Amino acid sequence: MQAKADLRKKMTDVRKAAQAKTGEDAADGLAAQILALFDSVPKQTPVSLYWPIGSEIDTQPLMIILCERGHVIGLPRTPVNPGPLTFHSWRPDSEMEMGAMNIPVPKGTPIVVPQILLVPLLAFDQRGFRLGYGGGYYDRTLMQARAQRRVLAIGLAYDQQEIEKVPTDANDQPLDMIITPTQVFEASKGPGR
Repeated sequence: MQAKADLRKKMTDVRKAAQAKTGEDAADGLAAQILALFDSVPKQTPVSLYWPIGSEIDTQPLMIILCERGHVIGLPRTPVNPGPLTFHSWRPDSEMEMGAMNIPVPKGTPIVVPQILLVPLLAFDQRGFRLGYGGGYYDRTLMQARAQRRVLAIGLAYDQQEIEKVPTDANDQPLDMIITPTQVFEASKGPGR
């Protein structure tokens, strides 16, 4: 879909500019919002995060804190062929190796089945739809997970990544919540969702 491809280019630049402007302060603000939310989440709850690449908000300090609080952390491994992601146990002392697309992944650790997925994105809207990189990995992952169990999918973004409406198709899976450095909101359950 050309509209998505064009929007990806634009929003990559928007995210880079947001990172350059707010950088570490944004990561700290986002971490504070997430940690407040996690005050009510039972320890040992499996949570997926992501190893940040490019201009994604740095989640590594948050990973350490959640691990110290007793949560089981899983990092995604992108499959060789299109399919859902698998999540592998991570701890601060985990040995890492390069996975698909040169993204570090834990080496030789067990698979984690997350109940809460914290996901990166390029753009989001109030309906909870996200624009990703175009591989469909998180959409397939959420579709499969939601068919098997209740999961909470949370998008992590800079405030500047919000747009009026993300172009969608039948395969796009909405998020339940979006967290930015300044806001936490549940996605709208209104028309078009």
